Amino acid sequence: MNDALFLHRIHFAFTITFHYLFPQLTMGLAPLIVILKTLAIKTGNDAYNKAARFWTNVFGINFAFGVLTGIPMEFEFGTNWSRFSQLTGGVIGQPLAMEGTFSFFLESAFLGLFLFGEKKLGKWGHWCAAFLVFLGSWLSGFFIIVTDAWMQHPVAYTRLPNGMFSVTSFWGLLTNSWALIQYAHNMCGALATGAFVMAAVGAFYLLDHKHDDYGRIFLRVGVVAGVIASMAQGFPTGDLHGKYLAKHQPPTIAAMEGLFKTETGAPMVILGQPDAEHQRIDNPIVVNKVLSFLVYGTTTAEVQGLNAFPKDRWPTNIPLLYFAYHIMVGLGTVMIAVMAAATFLLWRRMLYGARWMLWFILLCFPLPYIANTAGWMTAEVGRQPWLVYGLLRTTQGYSSNVNASNSLFTLLGYMGLYLMLGILFIFIMQREVFRGPEQTSRHSTEAEIQITTA
Repeated sequence: MNDALFLHRIHFAFTITFHYLFPQLTMGLAPLIVILKTLAIKTGNDAYNKAARFWTNVFGINFAFGVLTGIPMEFEFGTNWSRFSQLTGGVIGQPLAMEGTFSFFLESAFLGLFLFGEKKLGKWGHWCAAFLVFLGSWLSGFFIIVTDAWMQHPVAYTRLPNGMFSVTSFWGLLTNSWALIQYAHNMCGALATGAFVMAAVGAFYLLDHKHDDYGRIFLRVGVVAGVIASMAQGFPTGDLHGKYLAKHQPPTIAAMEGLFKTETGAPMVILGQPDAEHQRIDNPIVVNKVLSFLVYGTTTAEVQGLNAFPKDRWPTNIPLLYFAYHIMVGLGTVMIAVMAAATFLLWRRMLYGARWMLWFILLCFPLPYIANTAGWMTAEVGRQPWLVYGLLRTTQGYSSNVNASNSLFTLLGYMGLYLMLGILFIFIMQREVFRGPEQTSRHSTEAEIQITTA
């Protein structure tokens, strides 16, 4: 592989992976904050209001870091992937512009109103501000998914004589069936992240015997949301996504499953190591005929293996794709099991005193981050060797005039900068969690008074 192309890919992969640590939590927390505000109005219990303020502060911190780490990616389209931007800008430029112009400003404007305008807005106005923050964050995610879905499954386009792509129907672009399925799957993952983080903070408070009332609220809301999101991420959204992938990207699904040869009644590999050179799975643990059933709904269906396709259509890194997919599925299964057990204990009114389960919940909070990252790696590595599936290869879209040494220099610079940002983020979040909802609410009220009287 061309050294410059490899470094451009690593450059973008690093920056977008680090960036997505933040928006997945903001998108996951946004509906939970609306739920907390709804409970505050319904019950008249001010603890729910204080809980909502606490998580809005966490939301705001993640939002700020998401902006800081997201802006460089806009420039990378021009510096590292200029040919891709030139050819596809007539399509992807529109949803990306809408994400910035509408969603971002909607989210940021009403986040400010929510943080500092409660006394002026009143309880229902404040609830509306929370809802519009939620709407803005989820619209933002939708437009990004629309862009990526077009790269995975291009629709509503025409190719001009100069090779550039142009939209024939913007509505067709927005309603791309791939985008709708991918969006549902992705937002379930984001909600799972928000739920696991909220439940983990609640478990930490109860284990530490601090802020017990808030710990119970965070656990209750987080566990209920977590079990719903985790299950929905597997079925129906993950199941539908897999079936759609098998229909439109059959070499990808074969590589994900380590299926090198076409089989009738194909097995699903639970564990094993792919050997792409010899086209086999070493030390496999398989469940017979399950892959055929999952993909086509019958155990007798034929599933195409990689041998059914030319090698230039195979994903370029089969081991990475295989392991990323299996990590995603494995951790998703663990997440369902943990949240199902916690839900059972919550139903039996035993959760708050079950210290072993609280430790499980606390220690499991990184799982959705890892699973979502592995999921995105599966999607993007699986699309290779294409930038736009079936139409534009990765080798045709990078900035050939930016050499490897320049890309390496900026990559190392970003690594150093993001390391410092990561340390700062951990410090700020640790301070916020240790301070607790009561003190956070008091500081927010004081800041609101200062702004109101300024």
